[in-house]
Formats: sequence, structure tokens, C-alpha cells
Amino acid sequence: MDGLANLRTMSIGLSFGEGTGEDRPRSLTSAVQERLRADILATRLLPGQKLHIAGLAKQFSVSLAAVREALSRLVADGLVQASDQRGFRVCPVSLADLADVTRTRIDIEGLALRRSIELGDQAWLDSVKVSHDRLRAVPYQYPDEPGVHYEEWVVRHRVFHRALVNACGSHWLLGFRDVLHEQSERYRRLSIRDVSKVRDVETEHAAIVEAVLRRDADAAVDALAKHFNITMRFVEQNAPKIAEVSSPRK
Repeated sequence: MDGLANLRTMSIGLSFGEGTGEDRPRSLTSAVQERLRADILATRLLPGQKLHIAGLAKQFSVSLAAVREALSRLVADGLVQASDQRGFRVCPVSLADLADVTRTRIDIEGLALRRSIELGDQAWLDSVKVSHDRLRAVPYQYPDEPGVHYEEWVVRHRVFHRALVNACGSHWLLGFRDVLHEQSERYRRLSIRDVSKVRDVETEHAAIVEAVLRRDADAAVDALAKHFNITMRFVEQNAPKIAEVSSPRK
């Protein structure tokens, strides 16, 4: 196995709980949940795709009950749909939902960012700069697959955006923000599938960070909103592909 393939296998394996220490899921159900969540967010499991309990139990070498419980938890998280007649499916995506998620995320995350700028100390500002530097240090996409995110970039991107709002002082606000971030993740993954359109994500992130370091809340929130809206526009440009991946799958 070459280095690139090994990196991808490791990242998928770790999401299923092969890590050590406190990061290891505490049960098989949690392990299945983590793996399915990662596959849904990465669009390895496509929107609308049917999730066969027996097949997943065999794939993960766990009981049917463990898979059913993991899927039920993902229903509560808004990533999976359940039907009495049709079983479980990955939640579909749509342009209407994308617009709703984007607008709400701008409202919630913008508020959290504004409060963080108001309340955050120098240590918080340093954490923002460090997380941004770490994000810039890894490639945005796989060189041999420009329509696929580099997995370590995805991890660092999540850390970076969370660092921006960590000083807001509200557990509830951060909780709502995290749900919206997760819901938007599949759309962001879909937004890079069309490699004919180039996006300067690094410049978008830099504009947010520069405003934060100046403690210019208005400019920071405006840059954040612009960043989210660009993602929405890129997804909208891929609308036929979204319709394709959102259709019911057997």
C-alpha cells in the first residue's frame, strides 16, 4: 500500500475507533456511530443512500442491535432518516436546506464570533493564529484527486473554525454552532467536486483571521458570512450533481 492510500486508510480506521486513550469510543455502538458519521460527512455515504442494517453489521462485525442503535443516534443528529416502511437512509440534501443552513449558521456563528472578539483574551487570539497556521500547512485537496479533500485539512479546518468562536462564553451557543457546522459539512464536500471552478479558500480564511486579530468584529463577521456564502454559491453551481446524489438509492 502506498503512503497516500495508507494515510486514507488510517484516517478512516481512526474514525471507527482504532485510536488510543480517551479518544477511543467507549462501546461498539459508539464506534459504529463515529464511523457512519464520518462516512456521511465525507459523502462516502451519499445523500439519500439506503443504509442496510444487516450489511453494516457484517461490514463492522457487530450485532444488528449495535447498528440499529447507532443509526437511531444519527437520526437524532439529523444525519439519517428513519421510516417504518423503508428503514434508514442518509438524509438528503437540497438547495433550500443549504440556504437555510447557511443563513442560520451565519446568524449563530457570527454571534459567537462577535462575542469571542469581545470576551477573548490574548491566549484565545494566539489559538486562532496557531490553528490558522496549522491549517495553511496542509494541502486543501489530494494532488491526484482534486475533487476530494485532503483528510488532515478537514480535521484542521474544523479545529480552526471552532477556535474562532471558542471564547464566546456560551455552552449553548457553541452547541448550536457545532450542529450547524456538521450539517454544512456535506455541502462543503459537495462544493469541491467540480474542479473546473477555482476557489481561494486560504484568502477567505486570512480575511477572517486578520479582522479577528484587529478585534474588528464587524469586519470579521462580514468575512465569515462571505466565506459561508461562497461555499453556498459553489454548491448551487453543482445543483444538477446535488439532485443526482440526493435521489433515493437502493
